[in-house]
Parts: sequence; structure tokens; C-alpha cells
Amino acid sequence: MLKIGVLASGRGSNLQSIIDSIEVGELKAEIKVVISDKEGAKALLRADKCDIANKYINPKAYENKSDFEQAMIDLLEENKVDLVVMAGFMRILSPYFVKHYRNRVMNIHPSLLPSFTGLHAQKQALDYGVKVAGCTVHFADEGMDTGPIILQATVPVMDDDTEETLSKRILEEEHRIYPKAIKLFSEGRIEVKDGKVLIINN
Repeated sequence: MLKIGVLASGRGSNLQSIIDSIEVGELKAEIKVVISDKEGAKALLRADKCDIANKYINPKAYENKSDFEQAMIDLLEENKVDLVVMAGFMRILSPYFVKHYRNRVMNIHPSLLPSFTGLHAQKQALDYGVKVAGCTVHFADEGMDTGPIILQATVPVMDDDTEETLSKRILEEEHRIYPKAIKLFSEGRIEVKDGKVLIINN
């Protein structure tokens, strides 16, 4: 069974969607540990509620980013994690971390990458006047919101949309496609070739 480690900084709604998919049997996986860089993050409370091991690792307790990331890696390795899932983790991982888990770190971003990377992607989309927005699950690499794209989902942008209403609609799609991408990984149906993801049909 696929062993997952989750990195989260906030409320953990994508974490919850993964937990729910596991509980109803759609996703055959086990979340071994949830790690947060924010003390009291709601994601940790969600993990607690479901009896999932969780830990707050304080970045300020370490002299540098490398030591902080090594603490995360040590905990992930201790739990024999196969896949690292970023669920609203608000830090860019170093090349060292990415190399350690090459093509085994997933991230989800609320835009149709490569458009609108970084913070406030939904506002960026509205400001640009796009007619279609969405979300992307991808493997993390050394860049910000870059890396091989696994799945994407689209939502229409309405004339009266605000950042809040568009974000809510995109989030619904995030909750749908993130567990789906993890399922593809668990079934060995993802192949990365020349920087692109190929989905293998059984």
C-alpha cells in the first residue's frame, strides 16, 4: 500500500480530500505523517482527528533551510514514505529536497500552469481577464510551481467572479483531481519522460 507523507501550512482542505478518498476506498493508500511549518495549523488538527501521526517542525529552530528540510526528510524516511504530497505547503523546496524525492513530490496549484504561478493565482487570472481558470497537479521540481504536469481541471470564469468565488470553484476541482493523481501514482500508471508525464492505461 502506498505510504504518503503530507506537507501542509494551512487549513488542510486538500489533505481532507485525500483522507476522505482513502476512507471511502477510492484511494488505496495510507497517510503515515503530516508535517507542518506552522504551529497550530488546521491541517495538524485534521490529522489528529483521524489518528494520523503529525508534527510541527519550526523552521526558526534551525540555522538554515537545509537543516530544516533535513529534519523533514528524516521524519519522512522514518515513516518509509513513498510519496510526498504538498497540500498548501507555502515554502519552495530546495534542489536538495527535490533531488532526494525526484518525481515523488506532488503539488497542487490553483491555476492552469504554466500560467499564473506564485501567490494569488486566482486574482492574477481575474486581472488578466481569462475566460477559463482551473488547477494543476504536478511533480515539484526546483522551480516555483513548475515541474511535470500530471492532471489539470478547468472551471469557467464568470463576469461577476471575485477572487473568493473563483477560488471556491477551483478548490472543488482541486479536491477532485488531487486524490485522482495520487491514485494514478499508487497504481504505477505515471511515467515521466523528457520532462512530461505520460499516463499509462491499464
